[in-house]
Amino acid sequence: MNPSSRRLLGVVSGAVVAGALLAAPAHADPPHAPVQEFLADQLAGLGAAAPTTVMVHGTDIAAARAAVEATGMRLVTEYERIGVAVASGTADQIEAARSRPGVTYLEGNTPIEFAQETSHVATRGAEAAATPTGADGGALDGRGVSVAVIDSGIDPTHPYFRNRDGSSAVVANLESLCLLEAATTTDCVVPVPGPVDTDTLSVGGHGTHVSGIVAGRPTTLADGGQVQGAAPGASVVSISTGAVLLVVGADSALNWVLENHHAPCGAGVPADVCPPIKVTNNSYGPTGGGAFDPDSATVKLQRALAAEGVVTVWAAGNDGGDGSASLTNPPGQDPTGGILSVASYYDRDTGTRDGVVSEYSSRGAAADPSTWPDLSAPGEDITSSCRPYLPICATGLDVRNGPGLLDVGTFNTISGTSMAAPHIAGIVAQLFQADPTATPAEIEAALKLTAHRYTDGAAYQTVGGYPTSFDKGTGLVDAVAAAQALSGAPERSQGRRPATTGRPTRP
Repeated sequence: MNPSSRRLLGVVSGAVVAGALLAAPAHADPPHAPVQEFLADQLAGLGAAAPTTVMVHGTDIAAARAAVEATGMRLVTEYERIGVAVASGTADQIEAARSRPGVTYLEGNTPIEFAQETSHVATRGAEAAATPTGADGGALDGRGVSVAVIDSGIDPTHPYFRNRDGSSAVVANLESLCLLEAATTTDCVVPVPGPVDTDTLSVGGHGTHVSGIVAGRPTTLADGGQVQGAAPGASVVSISTGAVLLVVGADSALNWVLENHHAPCGAGVPADVCPPIKVTNNSYGPTGGGAFDPDSATVKLQRALAAEGVVTVWAAGNDGGDGSASLTNPPGQDPTGGILSVASYYDRDTGTRDGVVSEYSSRGAAADPSTWPDLSAPGEDITSSCRPYLPICATGLDVRNGPGLLDVGTFNTISGTSMAAPHIAGIVAQLFQADPTATPAEIEAALKLTAHRYTDGAAYQTVGGYPTSFDKGTGLVDAVAAAQALSGAPERSQGRRPATTGRPTRP
């Protein structure tokens, strides 16, 4: 499957010879750095003078920066912590960068799409928020934790994000602008005024719907229906990837989280006003899966985040499958503890815990457990915040009015693994509230150890110490049991055992 076609998962690419880029000449001196397959294919059809975007990986940022400067490319931005310089250059300049000292890999700017197709009863998330208490003595609703939602943007004024005091659950609102030609700085993830709606683009509505699933406040709709997010006390940091859905925009957002997760609103803003980011939600990825690339900037960034205590959640994808080949989102296949791939569970609108794997949910390869999802969460027929005039929200089939007289059509029901992932991101916020000292690997272990083993689909097999399957992972998330496993119940010692995921470690 061509990995160049990428999407936000509720949603969905040179005059040099590709073969010359994929393999260094046998006589090359100095050796040539390898080139990502997508970039090689792109360069093969690029005009001699036409520029494209490239991520230059170096042994450190100085080496990457020097390669960009020496070859005459234009620097776009930098991921300093992982030694990557993003630049714009021609095919000849990119080829020249391969032999510069310290350059280790060249990666293209692959397109992405959101993963949509779109119950806190089935996950026991509502029960967790109502009964157990966090380490701070409050209800286990995710308070004290910020969730970074990397998506199409957000409408911070939507009634689903309104706190009782009138403030918004959205504590930071940012846009990733690095690929705009008019940009005059390499610091390309920039804040926007708090109430500005950043979710009005061609895929508008996706990010607002996803963020509502994470942290929507308890809300009574006009028809009397009750809705709330998975972590109705958590804070949201929204980073809009902009109108151009390309991986550099999303990677720049991950890099911003890496650099700012301790104080996302700035050093002078106290944590009780703007809590640290402990989890990111990523409901985007490639159409049709693709090979896991440990050398990619995405993987380097999420591993650096895990090392600093931040969990990364991925939508598994909406390509279905039968287990004959892997169709799951490649970054979610990372075996590093605290990096989670989420399949979509359908409770058939009953709130029960013995539903089915959504037909569209991407399956891993039955013969390769490293490609399997980690666990399942509700992703089908999920009601959340949506403005009816936005493209994604218009795809829903159950428009409902919010609590105010002017909140006409402000909620809708959508399906996709894009909607399953934020359930997990919200529950992770609950778990960090339950045990602020937990590591990302311990959070993952607690979730997988305590998941409800619903029986639909492929049979479970024991892999890495857990019963798991190629279609649904270890089963349906159980927020109450996972919190108990972290907070001192007998499961805790087991929950802390595995340091990686249930997938075997890749070489």
